[in-house]
Amino acid sequence: MQFRKTSAALAAVLTLSIGATACGSGGDSASGSDKITIGIKFDQPGLGLRTTDGKYTGFDVDVATYVAKELGYSADKIEWKQAPSAERENLIRNGDVKFVVASYTINDKRKAVVDFAGPYFLAHQDLLVRADDDSIKKAEDLNSKKLCSVTGSTSAQNVKEKLAPKADLLQQGGYSECLTGLENKGVDALTTDDSILAGYAAQKEHQGKFKLAGLKLSDEPYGIGLKKGDKELRDKINAAIEKMKSDGSWDKFVEKNFGPANYKNEPAPQITEK
Repeated sequence: MQFRKTSAALAAVLTLSIGATACGSGGDSASGSDKITIGIKFDQPGLGLRTTDGKYTGFDVDVATYVAKELGYSADKIEWKQAPSAERENLIRNGDVKFVVASYTINDKRKAVVDFAGPYFLAHQDLLVRADDDSIKKAEDLNSKKLCSVTGSTSAQNVKEKLAPKADLLQQGGYSECLTGLENKGVDALTTDDSILAGYAAQKEHQGKFKLAGLKLSDEPYGIGLKKGDKELRDKINAAIEKMKSDGSWDKFVEKNFGPANYKNEPAPQITEK
């Protein structure tokens, strides 16, 4: 009888122990976990893309892998988690990821919910047009043109409300539909962050077909999102970003992922989130 009670007590302790481990936040070498979970986009060529063979590529993936290494996690210890735009804050708050690197623009609304390290990249809203089209040199030129973006895009609304109110706006479910329309001359331009546009233009099947208009219609400083109040982690990530810039890795990652699009990126930005 005593043996049964002891066994039951041990089982209860084990259950509590396992449960506590399962509730951990995204991996932490200090807590004994040898894995780290990082949120990225799975559907943005050049930034964060899960390929058909299950690999992960893009500038954000390279940055995240570099930062993870500086935190003590080799590439094979990273577990990638899809971080759609609308879910990024929830993933961080719920502890489903340690941090998020997913074309994540730093702004005051988001900073009320999560903290950021960085920025590690400065993008701008721009237009992608056909390589042989010289009729769009400024935003106002869209007033008589067909403009494509994804449903709910703030970039499209920015153009429609502030820059070219007479543009014929077509909203699609994804950027690939817009690219098809652009190639087939169904639309005249696609708008979103220039880094995202460059990622699409750099894909092998698109090289030479499109070009960026080179318009800086907004500033989009990309930061690494993390749990609010975790200053220790933010300081470590900022140190990793600084090292990445100083040792030439940042430039290498930019050239590798955006170079084929002839994308004129901004220099690596100064860190503001401390």
